[in-house]
Amino acid sequence: MENNANEKSLYERLGGTEGISAIVQEVIEAHMVNPGIKARFLPLKDDTQHLAEVKKHVIEFFIMGSGGPQQYSGKDMHSAHVGMNINQGEYMCVMDDIMSALDKNNIDEQSKKDVLAIIYSLKDQMIGV
Repeated sequence: MENNANEKSLYERLGGTEGISAIVQEVIEAHMVNPGIKARFLPLKDDTQHLAEVKKHVIEFFIMGSGGPQQYSGKDMHSAHVGMNINQGEYMCVMDDIMSALDKNNIDEQSKKDVLAIIYSLKDQMIGV
């Protein structure tokens, strides 16, 4: 069974488009109540069009980055975060929310490690830019 799980793409292990969409929804909701980052995300509640766009881009990015068929239509990570001056603590809050969402969606340990590696690889494109 373990070998079989490793043969599947991360996209498949995350539940495909439907699974990734559920995970992203969970992450965004967590961001809105996380004391370390909610000030950045709460304004999206009043701007439903921007919120929908953010969710769409995060879902696309996650699908593409995990080996799925979706093309990402948003900005590159650096351009999307430039001027936000995200600090290390905020970055860790985001990672915690993502890991919690993966747990709530019953994602296996190896897949969580794979997601963590991807997020960590993007760190320098998001922190302090």
